[in-house]
Amino acid sequence: MSTAYLDGNFAPLAEIRIPALDRGFLFGDAVYEVVPAYGGSLFRLDQHLLRLENSLNAVRIDNPHSRGQWSRLLGELVERNGGGDQAVYVQVTRGVAPRDHAFPPDAVPTVFAMSRGMSARERPRPLRAITLEDIRWLRCDIKSTSLLPNVLLRQQAIDAGADECILLRSGFATEGAATNVFVVRDGVVSTPPHGSLLLPGITRDLVVEVATEAGVTVREEDVSESDLRGAAEIWVTSSTKEVVPVGELDGQQVGSGAPGPVWDRVWSLFQDYKRRPGA
Repeated sequence: MSTAYLDGNFAPLAEIRIPALDRGFLFGDAVYEVVPAYGGSLFRLDQHLLRLENSLNAVRIDNPHSRGQWSRLLGELVERNGGGDQAVYVQVTRGVAPRDHAFPPDAVPTVFAMSRGMSARERPRPLRAITLEDIRWLRCDIKSTSLLPNVLLRQQAIDAGADECILLRSGFATEGAATNVFVVRDGVVSTPPHGSLLLPGITRDLVVEVATEAGVTVREEDVSESDLRGAAEIWVTSSTKEVVPVGELDGQQVGSGAPGPVWDRVWSLFQDYKRRPGA
């Protein structure tokens, strides 16, 4: 049984109990992060903690820990769960208070964290994706636990026999239900720019970094629906999926349907980065 953390205490996950009046439970008044660990070491932790800080600031929840405290807490959680490759989930809610929409004046943030093992990273198979209208709110840059729209969109993709959906808003791609999106046209890689309509992905930013460092042309720019449908390659990225090619979009083959040459190079660059000392 895996070990989890709640408000200062480590315990078996099955024994963790959240009060019914916690605002995370009642309102989804909470933010979260998912941090991968490879070989027992947390990956890109500073970037994940910065994004957590930004989400907390955006929803006006006081950060309950310093970066050093977060590092020690999450590192201990990985160790207690046996090291190796893990996906560490951490959630901060506004705390326990009588149910009222207004912020409670004296609530103490609730901190919960858990971990699960990740299988060894092998070359991923191409995914099937569909396009859907982006029905979510206008602050998708906040990593909020209020994910019902994402849940419904992902399930719509599953019901259609796909693995993921790529969301469109006003004729432009934003992201997937739980991924960021890249397209390749004429050898140039494009990904929608940071903004309030999509999450600033840690893996997305690393892909931009390693690809640019290796001389691949990467543009952070608007991706239109026609750009998406005419792309030679489409990829999606996330902290747990890493970099995955899309072989089919709305029933139409993307490129050859197999992982493309630019994806192959960037995927290898990403794997090489993971093996760098201190990565």
